[in-house]
Amino acid sequence: MEVVQLKIVLSLLFAAFLIVPSVQAKAVRYCDRKGNYAVKVSGIEMSPDPVVRGEPATFSIIASTGEAISGGKMLIDVSYFGVPIHKETHDLCGETSCPVSLGDFVISHTQVLPGYTPPGSYTLKMTMSDADGNVLTCVSFDFKIRVGSSVAAF
Repeated sequence: MEVVQLKIVLSLLFAAFLIVPSVQAKAVRYCDRKGNYAVKVSGIEMSPDPVVRGEPATFSIIASTGEAISGGKMLIDVSYFGVPIHKETHDLCGETSCPVSLGDFVISHTQVLPGYTPPGSYTLKMTMSDADGNVLTCVSFDFKIRVGSSVAAF
């Protein structure tokens, strides 16, 4: 009887992991509503979602390009309830393999937000430009930051 109950519990846990993914895709908005960019962004994935302050968070941008990209920059602007609070610049080749070939690619960045980061709603705007400063894409998406872990320590 206990073996049957254990199998049922394990089956339910397995099903829960399939239903609730640990990485969730975010809705992406182009800065230019027409989206006439050389780099097309098909999605943003975050892990964990919501972000937990003081713990690593990974942002992955899934994109494609119709032209090879030898290098460039990514400008990240973060707003808290609409108020700009943080700006940083990254070398594109530090976030993905360069040169970026034609087709699909992923830009991935992991960062630990300080423990004093206020919880709440944020917007991240990412502008990618090539080595000559030409804008390749510009997108924004919303995310949330929460306090501490939801998993209790045993």
